[in-house]
This record gives sequence, C-alpha cells and structure tokens, in this order.
Amino acid sequence: MPNMDGLVNMPRTKRGVATLNNILSAAAHVFFEKGYHQASIHDITSLAGVAAGTFYIYFDGKYNLYRFLLLQCSHRIRRNLYKSIQDCKTRREAERVGIKSWLQFVRSNQYMYHIIWESLYVDKQLFVDYYVNFCNSYRLGLDAAFGAGELREIDTEVLAYTLMGASNFLGLNWGLFRENNSDEELERVTNEFMKILEGGVFQPEDSAEHKPMPKKEPEETIPNTRFRIELDEEDSFI
Repeated sequence: MPNMDGLVNMPRTKRGVATLNNILSAAAHVFFEKGYHQASIHDITSLAGVAAGTFYIYFDGKYNLYRFLLLQCSHRIRRNLYKSIQDCKTRREAERVGIKSWLQFVRSNQYMYHIIWESLYVDKQLFVDYYVNFCNSYRLGLDAAFGAGELREIDTEVLAYTLMGASNFLGLNWGLFRENNSDEELERVTNEFMKILEGGVFQPEDSAEHKPMPKKEPEETIPNTRFRIELDEEDSFI
C-alpha cells in the first residue's frame, strides 16, 4: 500500500477505505471524549468495530494516527474556507463569508478543537507548525488585498494572527460552549465581528460621545459592628 508521509498506509480498495474511515471516526470520537493521553487503541478499535490487528494495517501506533487526524483537520478547514470564499470579489467580503462559514463548520465538527489544541501537549512542534503554516497561508490573501489597495498599511503577520485569534474564540464560544446555534444567531455574530473590522472599537477621543472615565476615590468601608473604636491624636502611641 502507498505511504502518506509515513503516517498511514492508504488502502487500495473501497472496503479498505471504509474501514479506515471507521477507524478515523472512532478515533475522533474517543479523542474528543477522553483526550489523547487517556485514549487507547483498544478504545478506538472497539468503537470502530475492528480487530486490533486491523488497526496496525493502517497505522503503526496512536501517535501517527493522531498526526494524521491533525493533518486532516487542517486540510478540511482550509478546503471548507477556500470553497466558501472562492467567489468573493473583495477581502472584506471574504472575511465576512469566511467567518460565517467557519462558525457553521465548527457547529458540526467540534472535535477539531480538541485535536488541534491538544497537540500543544502531545507534541508542541505540531501545534507551532499548525498555526505558523495556517498564518503563512492566510497572509497570502491579506498581502494580495494590501497590494490591491484594500487594506491600510498593517503588518499582515500581526493582522493574520489577530483574525485567527478572533475566529478561534468566536468558534469556541458559538461552537463548543454554546451548541446548536441557529443560522440567524451565527449571522448576528458575523455582523458584530464585521463591525469591529470595519469601524473599530473605540470612539474618537475628540468625539462628543467620548468622555474620560472620572476618577473615583475609594470609599471607606466601615464594618457593621456592635462597637466602634476610632483612634485619635490623643492616643499616646500615635
């Protein structure tokens, strides 16, 4: 069987592909429920309905299975984003369509957060490589938009990580913390996100609506006690 980056022996038959898909689906489920370190090959093969020996036809161990799943996460996320924004005419439109597509994607693929973020504790370099490579890919589109005059003069590496961070945590909240959000809710979140991109967060300092926060002196707290003792200057030790 052909070898894919030394991670998996790819099957040649439809039946073999079906078996591999069952193993991958079971692994995603077990890693999601138990985490990488608590998951066992037995857990995975039992859920997949295959013998342990069948597992080793495809993978030499749990680590390469995990790496392959991480690779698949990256591939599926990028493919989904590419398909969603390929017909967009501007970067502004691409960001709007992209963030909504991402939120919808996460809604159905929550396990990917577990696979991706746990890589920091499985093998830190996997985590670093994942985000560095994602950033480099993201910057290509941002650099093109800058060249077309769509963006202000901003370091696109800083911008890429800023947008990646925003999408990561929006997906975390509206994909994992709050499950089964409606399309209408995801549209609302997308609109709020675009407000930030298009108009910023802060009022201009010379705006009539911008008022400096008044300095507030800390209030003295007096306990609710039966007796009150207050020292004065006549106390000999003051």
